Amino acid sequence: MKKIMNTVLRISLISVLLISVFAGVPAKASAATDLGLTVDAAILIDADSGKILYEQNADTSLGIASMTKMMTEYLLLDAIEAGTVTWEQEYRVTDYTYRMSQNRALSNVPLRADGSYTIRELYEAMAIYSANAATVGIAETIAGTETEFLKLMNKKAEELGLEGYKFVNSTGLNNADLFGMHPAGTGAEDENVMPAKSVAKLAYHLLKDHPTVLETSKIAKKTFREGTSDAINMPNWNFMLPGLVFEYEGVDGLKTGSTNFAGQCFTGTAERNGTRLIAVVMKAVDASGQGTYKARFDATAKLFDYGFAQFSKQEIVPADYTFKKQETVKVTKGKEDEVAIAVKEPISIMVKSSEKDLYKPKLVLDKESLEADVKKDTVVGKVVIERTEGTDYGYIDGKEFSSDVVTTEAVERASGFSLFFQGIGNFFGNLWGGITDFVGGLF
Repeated sequence: MKKIMNTVLRISLISVLLISVFAGVPAKASAATDLGLTVDAAILIDADSGKILYEQNADTSLGIASMTKMMTEYLLLDAIEAGTVTWEQEYRVTDYTYRMSQNRALSNVPLRADGSYTIRELYEAMAIYSANAATVGIAETIAGTETEFLKLMNKKAEELGLEGYKFVNSTGLNNADLFGMHPAGTGAEDENVMPAKSVAKLAYHLLKDHPTVLETSKIAKKTFREGTSDAINMPNWNFMLPGLVFEYEGVDGLKTGSTNFAGQCFTGTAERNGTRLIAVVMKAVDASGQGTYKARFDATAKLFDYGFAQFSKQEIVPADYTFKKQETVKVTKGKEDEVAIAVKEPISIMVKSSEKDLYKPKLVLDKESLEADVKKDTVVGKVVIERTEGTDYGYIDGKEFSSDVVTTEAVERASGFSLFFQGIGNFFGNLWGGITDFVGGLF
């Protein structure tokens, strides 16, 4: 009985020791980062490369409210660039936009029933004050009707590769607020929805294709029709701009959103020391579960703090980098039997400074051999970056970040005389190989 008790005691002590050892092992770097965000979804990306730095429930379609207006901005700036619409072009108010503009609870600048306004005026009201009737006016200018404008929104979304989206109007309002004049083919209770990842992708391409959008989105306050009897103050709803209540260094855009359905949303962008980040938060709430302006800006600040403090652009592959196990590729019919290869352009990516060594270059060859003549800088494949441990979120466009692998020298074609003897050598080499294989088979 005593032996049994001793054995049980030993097993118990071993178990306790094992638990203590494993409990003391720190979590791997691959463990998902938790920023403690009280949001339904969030994402943070590098605005230059599209590298995803953080995501939380980023693939679930949720209400986007007035973040919808980024698509309307995109299409307007496309039209301005194409010359189909001009900044000084006049828009004449319709019954629809007049009626909507009189409801100040919907975020509007009041429009006169018999008035006309320049596209620039409407654009500034939309981008700064999130004015809804002004947004519909822009949609009507571009496409004739908001119904036709929806087709352009869907077409652009497809071009950009957005997923999980549904547009039912140009503003982000609930269709129930549109006085029964919602676009044809949509329901009275429909809402615009999109995943955080697609919202970030929309913002990413908007900044890439139309960086001038920031010239307006960074305006903290402007007077609509200043100097007239229609003058009205337009404070920017982005309270993270310089001088506003939740000021954050470097913020200069981009678009807020808020409805009962979508909750408190924000697509923000900030630049510091040459690095620009894009953050999206959706349905942000405070500690008590209430959706507030402060909640969405606090969540955004956490994302920006994380990105600017933890990440930096690191060179993973220098120019002219060579692979130790594959420094050359074979060359046929050339004066040389092989040619040296190397990476053409360096690769630098946004990574956590502490995790740089987890990223390694991988060679992907398109061709195992080349036939002479071989020119210098002939592309033979590419180098891609792989993370050896943990999760890499990839890029917002879903593309690999790569650089061409090229030949570093030229190889001339061998003379006819040399090719003749190469052919003889190959013949006898193949013949001898066949004989040895045959003889080996006998034994």
